[in-house]
Amino acid sequence: MVQLTKLVKTSGCAAKLPVGKLEEVLSSIKMERKENLLVGFETSDDALVYDLEDGRVLIETVDFFPPVADDPYTFGAISAANSISDIYAMGGEPSVAMNITLFPSCMDLGILKNIILGARDKAMEAGVVIAGGHTISDESIKFGLAVTGFAQKDRFWRNCGAHDGDVLVLTKKIGVGIINMASKADECSSSSKVEALSSMLTLNKRARDIAIKYDVHAATDITGFSLLGHIYEMASSSSLSFDLDFSSVPYIKEAIDAARLGFIPSGAYSNREYLEDKVENRSGLKREEEDILFDPQTSGGLALAMNEEDALSFIAEFGSPARIIGTFSRRRDKTIYF
Repeated sequence: MVQLTKLVKTSGCAAKLPVGKLEEVLSSIKMERKENLLVGFETSDDALVYDLEDGRVLIETVDFFPPVADDPYTFGAISAANSISDIYAMGGEPSVAMNITLFPSCMDLGILKNIILGARDKAMEAGVVIAGGHTISDESIKFGLAVTGFAQKDRFWRNCGAHDGDVLVLTKKIGVGIINMASKADECSSSSKVEALSSMLTLNKRARDIAIKYDVHAATDITGFSLLGHIYEMASSSSLSFDLDFSSVPYIKEAIDAARLGFIPSGAYSNREYLEDKVENRSGLKREEEDILFDPQTSGGLALAMNEEDALSFIAEFGSPARIIGTFSRRRDKTIYF
C-alpha cells in the first residue's frame, strides 16, 4: 500500500506559502473592487463575501494541499472538511463545491478515485454537492475544493470586529501539525495519530450551527497560520490586543513530547519568524509549549470572539474540547501576550 504522506515533504496546511512572503506580494498589487464585494483579502478573512442584493450574501473560498493522511479516502475527506471550514468560519451555510486535483498520471488511478470518494462523502455530510472540478497531471498529489456558501447579509461573520473585553472560544485541540510530523517518522503513538485524524475529519458544522444562536463579534478557523497567527489577524484587524491563557488551550498531549524531540513542521518556523515582534511570552512558556502555539493546523477548530456570558452558554451546549482561551483588550505594544 502506498503511504501518501511519505511522498511529500510537507503535509496539509503546513505546505502553505509563508504568510510574510504572501503579504509581500499582495501588498504590491492593487486589486480591483466591485461595489457588491463586501469582503476581499484586505483583512485576511477566510473567504470573499459578495452581496446578492436579495438579503443574502454569497461566500466563496478555495483550499488544497498535499496528503495529510496515508489512506487516500481519509485524505480526501480531511481536505474537504478543511476547505468547507472556511464557509463555517464566516458563519455561512456551504452549498456547492468543485474539486481541485493535481495527480501523477503514472500513479494507480484507484488512489485518485478513493481521494475523490472521501471528499464526496465528507461533502455530503456537510450538505454540500460536488459538481465537477479541474484535474492536471503533476509529479505530486494535491487535492482540495473550491466551495460556495450563503448567509444572510446581516448575519455573516468576519475575522475583525472583536470587542474590548470579549473572550475567545476555541472548539478543537491544536498540535495536529506536530503529531502529523511525528507520525510521518513513525514516532508517535497510534492513539495520538487517531486523535489528530479524528480532529481533522470533524466538520465545523456543529460549532457553526450552535454559534449562530449567539452574538459572535468575530470568527475564524485555525489552519496553517497557527493559533497565534490567526488570533493575531483577529486582534490586529479589530485594533485590539489579546491575552492568551496557555493553561486553558486544548491540545493533543503527546504534541509536547513530539515538539521537544524536534518534530516541528516547516510552517511553524515561518509562523514564528513572522510573529516574532508581534507577540510576547510573559509567562515563561517552554520552547515546546511555544511550538504548539506556532504549529500550523489542518482542518482546525473555530475561534469565536463573543462576550463571556454567550461564550459560557456556547461551551455548555457544544461540550468538550471547547474552551475560553483568553481575552481581548485595548491595544498595547504587542498584539498577543501569553
